Amino acid sequence: MPLPTDDFYRIKRLPPYVFAEVNAMKAKARARGEDIIDLGMGNPDLPTPPHIVEKLIECVRDPRTHRYSASRGIPGLRKALAGYYARRFGVDLDPEREVIATLGSKEGLANLAQAISSPGDVVLVPNPSYPIHAFGFIIAGGSVRDIPVTPDETMLKAIERAADHSVPRPTALVLNYPANPTALTADLDFYGRVVEFCRKRGIYILSDLAYGEIYFDGVPPPSILQIKGAKEIAVEFTSLSKTYSMPGWRMGFAAGNARLIGALARVKSYLDYGAFTPIQVAATAALNGPQDCVEEARTIYRERRDVLIDGLNRAGWKVPSPPATMFAWAQVPEKFRDVGSLVFSKLLLEHAQVAVSPGEGFGEHGAGFVRIALVENKQRIRQAVRNIRDFLARADSSMGQPSAGESSPVRPAPRPKRKSAAKVVVP
Repeated sequence: MPLPTDDFYRIKRLPPYVFAEVNAMKAKARARGEDIIDLGMGNPDLPTPPHIVEKLIECVRDPRTHRYSASRGIPGLRKALAGYYARRFGVDLDPEREVIATLGSKEGLANLAQAISSPGDVVLVPNPSYPIHAFGFIIAGGSVRDIPVTPDETMLKAIERAADHSVPRPTALVLNYPANPTALTADLDFYGRVVEFCRKRGIYILSDLAYGEIYFDGVPPPSILQIKGAKEIAVEFTSLSKTYSMPGWRMGFAAGNARLIGALARVKSYLDYGAFTPIQVAATAALNGPQDCVEEARTIYRERRDVLIDGLNRAGWKVPSPPATMFAWAQVPEKFRDVGSLVFSKLLLEHAQVAVSPGEGFGEHGAGFVRIALVENKQRIRQAVRNIRDFLARADSSMGQPSAGESSPVRPAPRPKRKSAAKVVVP
């Protein structure tokens, strides 16, 4: 019998893992032999490009690479990341002072939160957002103040109110565009106004650009580091997970403000010896090598997006087409809104054999939405759409009761009571 853990200080601050309920249902369904189409976790299914894999194999055969590596990242890898920023954004970075390799962007965000936070520090985080954006600081003892997620005047005014009325004043602001889970994008005008305000108020900016290369409408998402003066206060996190289909390799970066990079490097020096050297060498090959694989992946995700959005709209579920990321952010159909996204996600799993992520897993303002990941091929997505269409046609407006003649009613579980912690965690 597992021992209780909820009496530890930091564990008390972590809410229940809401997606565990859906995961458990999914596992039971598969054990029964059901074919579940999993559009839940944002786990890229595309293979890593061959030239990257070949470089890993070549390097791993050299026993000299089997020793401890460099926590900050090998010099060639940091230079490659600086080269990427120069080509893509026209941003000059010092590989020694302004770039560090991380074990995925998630680890970098969490360790930087540990480095710069004191108990009670206030951090501004959009809601809904990817869980580590808030919980990295919560684990570090900080306090999170929610702000709107849309990159517009409303968000700018919320940042100003928070700066004026939070005690203590905010230490940092987290931004994530293209956004997970909402797929919203930001432009340079927005970044410019945020940087100007935060420089005046002495607020650090942590920008998550993990989906910077997964875009569909012709306009590449910008980097906040393109803004003049941004490096005085901002650090940006990127990852190879989505760009090069390398999620399991755990290779990411932080770049920007030298003071923040130095703080992260100091914490990491106590915690890890860096990624396995062959992985770092292969990551260098990814950044320096041919980039047609990135465009190919982008095209595949765009085609999947179009199949999903067109199919759901034809089925009567109006879902906006995401301009970027590998996700669609969908409001729960009207007839199901009273029960919330967790129950709706369970119903889709049970009666349509499709798994999605309930929106409240990304914060209380995600309630009423689900996140749908583009991580199955087009044929499987078409099947998922057919299953969802049939389910929506069977269920009537009484929510969960089938139309006349159906033999197996859809019975929603009671909506869970909201606990004191506003956010719950989803991968």
